[in-house]
Amino acid sequence: MKLQISFDLSDLEKAVAIAQEVADYAHIIEIGTILIHKYGAKSVEAFRQALPNKTLLADTKIADRGAESAAIFAQAGADWITVMAGTSNEVIHTACNAAHKANLKVMLDLIDGCSLGQSAMEAKNLGVNALLFHQPHDQQEVPVMLDRWEMVRGNTNLPIFISAKIKRENVQKILAFKPDGIIVGKAVCEADNPREEAQFFYDLVSKQ
Repeated sequence: MKLQISFDLSDLEKAVAIAQEVADYAHIIEIGTILIHKYGAKSVEAFRQALPNKTLLADTKIADRGAESAAIFAQAGADWITVMAGTSNEVIHTACNAAHKANLKVMLDLIDGCSLGQSAMEAKNLGVNALLFHQPHDQQEVPVMLDRWEMVRGNTNLPIFISAKIKRENVQKILAFKPDGIIVGKAVCEADNPREEAQFFYDLVSKQ
């Protein structure tokens, strides 16, 4: 199981500083959508400069123009990009082809998928490397979406990452689903001691 730490801050300098602090306890560092909206590909460049050997995921949420986007973020230094499940299969396939040519991997974000089971079933043939199963940030209840887990897990053998406002108090419930990775954001970034908090989650997933 892998730990992905998400940086959805609006302050790039602060985000990079925390990322450097916790990098030893993250398998993947995610440059969140807020940073990408505010700073564009420069946010990825800043993380790459600070963390030259770390796996970086840019949460690009691509819904169109996937080939162009893949080229931009590959040049910026990303290793992964995200594509939305709710767009057309043609867009997903095109984005995946372009990403692979640029040595990028693609995580398919299921948040807007019309049929989670269908999206999961088709993902591998479209060129997707992993799935992102999560709830919207503004949705309040953490466990609500987990009843749909089997719709996804039962229709793919691709790695699945779960993001669900994970914190110490609920992480065991998430781990019980045996995902291939979990994504933690605020619990680390807003902690009094981000490195200590990251180590807590890292040690948990390392035992799975």
